[in-house]
Amino acid sequence: MQNLTIHDWAAEDRPREKLESMGAEALTNAELLAILIGSGTAKQSAVDLMKTILNDCNNNLNTLGKMTIRQLETFKGIGPAKAITILAACELGKRRAREKAEERSKLDSAQAIYELMHPKMQDLDVEEFHILLMNQSFKLIKEVRISHGGITETAVDIRVIMREAIINNATVIAACHNHPSGNTHPSRQDDQLTDRIHKACDIMRIYFLDHVIVTDGAYYSYREKGRV
Repeated sequence: MQNLTIHDWAAEDRPREKLESMGAEALTNAELLAILIGSGTAKQSAVDLMKTILNDCNNNLNTLGKMTIRQLETFKGIGPAKAITILAACELGKRRAREKAEERSKLDSAQAIYELMHPKMQDLDVEEFHILLMNQSFKLIKEVRISHGGITETAVDIRVIMREAIINNATVIAACHNHPSGNTHPSRQDDQLTDRIHKACDIMRIYFLDHVIVTDGAYYSYREKGRV
């Protein structure tokens, strides 16, 4: 009789699918660890095996992390590879607990946007268009390059911008692109694009903070000029 792998379980019992549909916080410690070890024994699923091991540790992850490879191998179904995987996961948990949350940039001004994007754009010889996705406190969620184009302009799909904003739960958007020529003055195409993004954000109830044009040493802000 072969070991029962997670792939063989009913869909509603599979912790990988449960994590994907409900989030990691919905899984028990045994289910999370079962994802790592992948399979149990002929008589125990991976979840049941991890329940047995955790029960032996008084259901305490700190106690589990103090076990040795040899101690874990005393449980039927746990070999060296699975024991190492379990201890590696426990070590990562300890290291995460020691680290501070990453400080996200606050981008509530054109100057802050310029200081973030200038190092990335100052040496580009073609135009790139990026969006900065933020929460309502103007803290950066994600920076996304939307397009990489020619010397004087780059094509931008508004639908891609809105999709990225929705996927990342952004409530604030700023747009940013560079002018390789060094001229900060916006073109007619820049004006049209800014207007289209602004209108799309209004429809989606997303705050359009600014469109900043970056050159090596200067910038142009639509908001500072009163144009958004």
